Amino acid sequence: MVNFVGAGTGAVDLITVRGMKLLNEADVIIYAGSLVNKELLDYAKDDCVIHDSSKMTLEEVINVILKAEEEEKMTVRLHTGDPSLYGAIREQMNELDKFGIEYKTCPGVSACFGAAAALNLEYTLPEVSQSLIITRMEGKTKVPEKESIESFAAHNCSMAIYLSTGMLEELSKRLIAGGYKESTPCALVYKATWPEEESYICNLATLYETAKEHNIYKTAVVLVGDVVKTNKYEKSRLYDKDFSTEFRKAKK
Repeated sequence: MVNFVGAGTGAVDLITVRGMKLLNEADVIIYAGSLVNKELLDYAKDDCVIHDSSKMTLEEVINVILKAEEEEKMTVRLHTGDPSLYGAIREQMNELDKFGIEYKTCPGVSACFGAAAALNLEYTLPEVSQSLIITRMEGKTKVPEKESIESFAAHNCSMAIYLSTGMLEELSKRLIAGGYKESTPCALVYKATWPEEESYICNLATLYETAKEHNIYKTAVVLVGDVVKTNKYEKSRLYDKDFSTEFRKAKK
C-alpha cells in the first residue's frame, strides 16, 4: 500500500493529523528532500527506511515502492504542500497502476494558503475578487498556450503564482501586459510558515526590485491582486442582519 501525503507548507505542525499518523506507521518513506522540512521525518518510527527523492529518477522511486510491496511494507510518498499541485503524482500513480499497486492520497496545506496566513489575507473579498487563480510561469515544464499569464491577468482577480521567483522581471511585464496596472498590489512570500519566512508587500512595478533587494530568487510564492492591500470591499451577506439563512432568520 502506498500513501501519497501532503507535507504542508513547511511548518512541522501544519501537516494534517492523518498525514502525521501515516508517517508514524510507514515502513518506507520517500520524501521530496529539496522542499520538504526534514523535521517531519522525526514522526517516522525508528526502523523506517527513508529515501530522498530529490536524488532519484521516477524509475528509481517506483523500484523502491515495488521492493516494499514485495516485502508487504507500507510506503509513504511525502510531497511538499498538497500533492495535487505541481506534485508530479499522476505519473507515479500510472506506473503503480501497471503493477496493480493500491494507493491513496492525503491532502496537505499548499503554499498559497500558508502565504495568505502569513499576511492575514483573504483572497475572496466581495466586490474585489471572488476567484483565485493558481498558476506558474513556463520553465522546464511547459504551460499550455491557453493558460498564459496574460490571459489569466485579464481577469484582474486574485492570483497565486508558483515556481516563478527566478523570472519576476518577465512575470511583472506579462501581468501588466495582460491587464493589471503597474500599481496593482502584490506580495512576495518566501518559505511561508518556515522559521525563516519572509514576506514583502509591494506592487507589480517594484516586484522584481523587491526580490532583488532581499535576495529572494527561489522558494517563494507571488500573490497578485487588489485583495493584497485594500480596505475597500463589501461585507459578506452571510452575516448581514437583514439576510436569512437556513440557520438564522433575518433580524428586521
